[in-house]
Amino acid sequence: MKVRQDLRQVSPRASGGVKLLLVALVAGLAWSLVPGAHAVPTLCMPSDTTACLGGTLRTDEGVVPDVEIKVTSPSGEETVLTTNEQGKWNLAAEEEGPWTLEVDQETLPDGVATTGEDVITVQARYGATTPGLIPVRTESYSSERSFGEYLAQSTVNGLRLGLLLALAAVGLSLIYGTTRLSSFSHAEQVTLGGMVAYGLVNVGGMNLWVGGALTVLVCAATGWTQDRLMWQPLRRRGLGLTQMMIVTIGLSLAMQYCFQYFVGARTVRVVQDNPDVLELGPITLTYQSLAAMGISVVVLAAVGYGLLRTRVGRATRAVSDNPALAAASGIDVDKVIRLVWVVATGLAGLSGIMYALVTNGIKWDSGMQILLLLFAAVTLGGLGTAFGALLGALIIGMVVELSPVFGMPGDFKYATAMLILILLLLVRPQGLLGKAERVG
Repeated sequence: MKVRQDLRQVSPRASGGVKLLLVALVAGLAWSLVPGAHAVPTLCMPSDTTACLGGTLRTDEGVVPDVEIKVTSPSGEETVLTTNEQGKWNLAAEEEGPWTLEVDQETLPDGVATTGEDVITVQARYGATTPGLIPVRTESYSSERSFGEYLAQSTVNGLRLGLLLALAAVGLSLIYGTTRLSSFSHAEQVTLGGMVAYGLVNVGGMNLWVGGALTVLVCAATGWTQDRLMWQPLRRRGLGLTQMMIVTIGLSLAMQYCFQYFVGARTVRVVQDNPDVLELGPITLTYQSLAAMGISVVVLAAVGYGLLRTRVGRATRAVSDNPALAAASGIDVDKVIRLVWVVATGLAGLSGIMYALVTNGIKWDSGMQILLLLFAAVTLGGLGTAFGALLGALIIGMVVELSPVFGMPGDFKYATAMLILILLLLVRPQGLLGKAERVG
């Protein structure tokens, strides 16, 4: 009875406010239960029943906020989104299939227009985030780029690719230098780094820096496990290098099938959010690319310092030069080789993280696509020399990105790198920094 009396004492205005609040709660619950699409104020996280769509509306002069985008589901349901202050939009979709995106021309600022593609179609898939790229330009925009601007952008892209290749190529060269084994599964360690980072950061929700560090440790642990359980017993049994190389090919195929089984054939992203872009004159780079290049330089410098200035580095170079003499001088050759495997796979895992961030995704065959570039870098610089692999990777990265600037079709840029490798080996068979060996 007292409760009823207290309720009666509530003013009509307060009672009306309570009713409005209840109506809002019921409406929000009903909206959340309706299938289709919902704009989310925070980053959409894909699941088994949710697909995410997102993007950034950007012109050549910057982002475009407060623009309405009409999104139509495969069943015909329409949702209107508005880009935020950073030009970003985000959508959680409960239907798979083709979704259409259309910009409301009246909400575009003065001097900004679409490039003729008013309606964009994207494919939504459960458990994945699909970027919706809506091209808009300012009226003063010109797609014509001068040769100097094109050259500057391609040079930076080549340096970026070369540094990413160098992380993996240095480890591959160290493995060859200490064991004389050409590991064809090393490129899959790059893919493994991207896949583990995807699982920890994207699926597990871990911080990027923490997840990246843990990914490197996991990949380094796989190197220790491989040498302890497989390569050391095979070396002690006197297995030939050709047979061991065939084992690496089989391991590579097995890892590719594992990636397809656990992750699938789709491209996965380590970070779901679209990266911010930094413009320095004619050069455009994402902040992720800039961070990846900086980390690569620091890590490669640390590896170089370790090889030149530490006891372990000197022991590694001794084993690379002459394993028998190194063993006779008291160096534990097996421990040095195991350490090389740990460092090499850790570097490959770090390269995989950077590659996934820079290229905006990684898939099961990403390592296979860069395998020839890794071997080209190692061979060009000189087999078994870590600094040669670094130099070779930078050259290969530059050639791949600069060849279209000088008229080479884009589809042949990898062939151009192989052609330069062949021409150099005809003149200097040992590579740029390799030592000539007597035959016979």
